[in-house]
Amino acid sequence: MTINTLDIEKLEELYSFLIDMSRYARDKQKNIKREFKSDGSVLTETDVHISREISKKIRKLFPDVNVISEEEESVFFKDKEYTFILDPIDGTDVYSQGMPSYATALGILDRDRNPVGAMIAAPRFGIGEEELRIKLFPGGKCYINSEELIREPKSEEINQIMMTSHGISKYDFSAFEGKIRVVGSSILHILSPVIFPQIDASITQACYAWDLAASHAVLRHYGMDLFYNDGTRLTYTDEMLIERKKCRSTTYAAEEEKAKRLMRLIPFMP
Repeated sequence: MTINTLDIEKLEELYSFLIDMSRYARDKQKNIKREFKSDGSVLTETDVHISREISKKIRKLFPDVNVISEEEESVFFKDKEYTFILDPIDGTDVYSQGMPSYATALGILDRDRNPVGAMIAAPRFGIGEEELRIKLFPGGKCYINSEELIREPKSEEINQIMMTSHGISKYDFSAFEGKIRVVGSSILHILSPVIFPQIDASITQACYAWDLAASHAVLRHYGMDLFYNDGTRLTYTDEMLIERKKCRSTTYAAEEEKAKRLMRLIPFMP
């Protein structure tokens, strides 16, 4: 059985492998050693190992797709039907400090660069369980820990948000009277309005495609999106996919009207 040329059995095999790799990260965490990239961000040997192994697995199962990983250079072909975007450990900084809020994340873009699929595994970040697993295959349902993820209705109010910690001084909080949660992983921040009933939206600083794509697909599946602070929707540009640059600004994750209200409540001040 296939959906849009991607074989379901192969997707399941890749999903299982990604979960195994996330558990490998969990098992290695207590003895991890921090290194630093040229831009000052944290890198561990686990990031490199997981990137290599999952990228190799993708190319074996799906030889005709683009593969973009945070930890390795690759060539992007615009005519490919799908692009797989990998973050081997999103939240490497908190991971390297022994904290639980990190994830291995794989997003899938279609030919038009729409986020249409996601595989996310956070082996120590459970929702009432020991780990969090998200599966969304292109054209299919979204599952959380093997059960269909049913998003609970929410009010129009914005009482709690998730927010990344970097650059927090560039926002004006004077009009916001709610609560702010921070866990340390862009993927988990962006995903939080879907999986946590009390989280109404999230704010993420400008970051890379691999920090966004997997959770962005889940948002889209449930009628939400990522919006820049000028109200336009985030799209995956050549700069992000070919030149490997950050998106152009901070993003707000929610339904469109709620995101725009959040922009007014907590405006970004570059």
